[in-house]
Amino acid sequence: MEEHRRVGFESVARQKIQEASASSIQTLTTVFDRYAETTPLGIGNAWTRLHYDGDFRLAVIPPNRTHLSLVFVQSRDGNTEAADPDVFGAGATDKHLIYEGLSRVAADAVLAGARTVHSQAFFSVWHPELIALRASLGLPRHPAQVVVSKRGQVDLGSLLFNVPGVPVFLIGGDACFLRHAAALQARPWVRPILLDDAGLRSALDQLRLEHAIHQISAVGGRSTATRLVDDGIARDLYLTTGPCEGGVFNTPWYSGAVRPTLTVTTRKEWVDAGARVVFEHVLIRDER
Repeated sequence: MEEHRRVGFESVARQKIQEASASSIQTLTTVFDRYAETTPLGIGNAWTRLHYDGDFRLAVIPPNRTHLSLVFVQSRDGNTEAADPDVFGAGATDKHLIYEGLSRVAADAVLAGARTVHSQAFFSVWHPELIALRASLGLPRHPAQVVVSKRGQVDLGSLLFNVPGVPVFLIGGDACFLRHAAALQARPWVRPILLDDAGLRSALDQLRLEHAIHQISAVGGRSTATRLVDDGIARDLYLTTGPCEGGVFNTPWYSGAVRPTLTVTTRKEWVDAGARVVFEHVLIRDER
């Protein structure tokens, strides 16, 4: 069984690397980058600096804080949900340079809500240049995988729960752990983290204090992202806007009652298939 899981993961990883390597990555143009004026912490190598048009800026993290960023792609009319996000038209550059690239290349872990975890989901970097950049930062080949599921409505047969060499943290309630007791016992590398009344902040503090997870990239979905914003945890948003309308109507990345104050610090753009795509690095501030 373990050999079957290993071969299955290696096949998926090989396909992802081949796809990323063969993709045409466009060169971004910087519209403005005010973040560069306020933080000296930038990462990159020759390849990423060429395509991203400079360093990718990271927040300076105090030792007693977890830094969490949100990553979304949306349609031109602001929808983030779709059966296939490719319909938004952001293209291979967003997928391989931003989403599966710079937004998570320095992350200790990638966090996702249960609805985002499909059978073949596994959150890492795949382009050889991004793999090399992550290695140069002294980080493990793959980020830890973090899944949030209060009631356990997630399939532990999914790929990311079945790669023994990569730690997985399942943040859930008592119902979640009761439901998956047998599966968790069979997967000692999947570690339960209780989602108690203190909410996600307590769980993320535990990840930082006990497992040295300081930098987290959260990739969806909207409900988890909204909770992270409302709890004052999410501080950065990496948002790509494709040139096409569509997706599920009225599904913005934030679905809460009180929209936070957003400050765009970086805007870049590129042309994919003759249409303009925009990437923004946004600072999130909760005014409540």
